[in-house]
Amino acid sequence: MSLVINHNMMAMNSARNLGASYARLATSTRRLSSGLRVGTAADDAAGLAIRELMRAEIASMNQGIRNANDAISLIQTADGALGVVDEKLIRMKELAEQAATGTYNSDQRLMIESEYQAMASEITRIANATDFNGIYLLNGNLSGDNHDGSGLSAIGKLKVHFGTGNDSAEDYYYIKIGNSTASALGVGNQSAVGPGFTISTQQAAQQSLTALNEAIISKDKIRAHLGAAQNRLENTISNLQVQAENLQAAESRISDVDVATEMTEFVRNQILSQAATAMLAQANSLPKMAMQLIQG
Repeated sequence: MSLVINHNMMAMNSARNLGASYARLATSTRRLSSGLRVGTAADDAAGLAIRELMRAEIASMNQGIRNANDAISLIQTADGALGVVDEKLIRMKELAEQAATGTYNSDQRLMIESEYQAMASEITRIANATDFNGIYLLNGNLSGDNHDGSGLSAIGKLKVHFGTGNDSAEDYYYIKIGNSTASALGVGNQSAVGPGFTISTQQAAQQSLTALNEAIISKDKIRAHLGAAQNRLENTISNLQVQAENLQAAESRISDVDVATEMTEFVRNQILSQAATAMLAQANSLPKMAMQLIQG
């Protein structure tokens, strides 16, 4: 190579190598500082697209887990209220049993009737007052066979959505909660005239015993359905947690940097940058030799 002044090719070559090494060093620094192998689309365009889809799935699954937990809380609220209704029905049957015997006169039986109707009114109050986040649970609003969520307020049975799509076989199912008012259970004077309407007479009290048994069975069926739904939701949560964990592991393998490997690359690029800087300094000093020849 000739000794020239206008073009220092060795300096240009050193500068180019320094630029390339410095760019790789900057990439390694960014990856190590962020912990991400794929920080931009330039790092891995396909990997970035897969990662973002996975992140969306993971976020949706985690929200689905929270949805299912909220549904369990709703079920527990309904079941707790039904437990109180259970106590009222048991007391009503006790009162009916008391009124069914002939050792009480009409005035005493009317006193028993007063408490009987008060218990029925309390059952209705509980059913109408029990709500979760403004959703009334036991007044029959969730007892419909069809669900319509097209309006601001959904109508019919409760739809619990926990999946990342909208497939009924995989992403959601319904919870139906029967009407638990006294009239729906067929007891008390708020219901249609029937066996459980009153215990004011000995005959009516005897007939109420059967009606109260049927009311207790109806209430127990609602609680059993709620218990089954809670168990199903708990299993759903466990499954979603496993899916989210495995998907997070897959996303990590695509996105996260291998620190040991990247640190090795960082040190290599650091050494190359330092060497290129030193050689550039040496190359820039070569034209001085031409000055020495000129000055002779």
